[in-house]
Amino acid sequence: MASEDERSVDELFAELPERWQQALEEADMGLPELRRIAVGPNGMRRVRTILSEFSQSTSGNRPARTGYGYGGGTSVWPWARLLLVAAASVVVCLLSSLFIGKAAAFVGLLLGLPVFWVAFRTRDSRGAPVARYATVAAYLVLVLVGSYFANAWYLQLRGVEETVTIAAPTHQWTHGTRETYCRVRLRDGSVHEVIDNKEDCADRVGRTTTAVVDPAGHYKPTLGTKPDIGGVLEGYVCLGAAAVLVLAPVTVVGRGRRRLYDRAVGAVG
Repeated sequence: MASEDERSVDELFAELPERWQQALEEADMGLPELRRIAVGPNGMRRVRTILSEFSQSTSGNRPARTGYGYGGGTSVWPWARLLLVAAASVVVCLLSSLFIGKAAAFVGLLLGLPVFWVAFRTRDSRGAPVARYATVAAYLVLVLVGSYFANAWYLQLRGVEETVTIAAPTHQWTHGTRETYCRVRLRDGSVHEVIDNKEDCADRVGRTTTAVVDPAGHYKPTLGTKPDIGGVLEGYVCLGAAAVLVLAPVTVVGRGRRRLYDRAVGAVG
């Protein structure tokens, strides 16, 4: 029977319980990575130290896939799941704005419930609480700001400036106040209420002006030219939030994996 020092990486890995092998794979410390470490300086000693650290951290009947705790590695799957659920929810929220406009914010908040649940299912490790709250905050920024300005960004990209004719406005009661909403007649003869332009248009009926029109008809026209639409600053805010949404989970996993490797290197250094 081969001694401890003579056994190969494959043999050491094969001796682990299957659930431990799966947990190592989820943490990107599976057999391929262990083989790579083994061919380096003091490779086999580092591999044995990593497996020893892992064995100690998973003792006491801890679930193998939930991570290795403070000071250990970090399981990839819970954070990958958080990233996938949050990103998918943001996409669904913004796409829903094509049909329900700014009410898409309520869709984003509703979809936020599974995002919050998945976020707080991630196990605590160093940096995990910060990453968890940063991801949730980034999600809220994306769905709230994004749903409000999705129409502006869409019209900036796909909208067409067109000369329109002011049509008879509509009137609605809002919080006890009678509001006037402008409408315009497009070149094709169709009449549309404009977006975000509440003003008295009664004395301008029949006059021509410029509006940005969505050729696909998803969003209402908006009076003015493309530079008048705005939403540029908010776009940069959402780009920053999107970066945080991706980088927070990736960073905490990367740091956890690096910490496990560094402990192995330090133990044999």
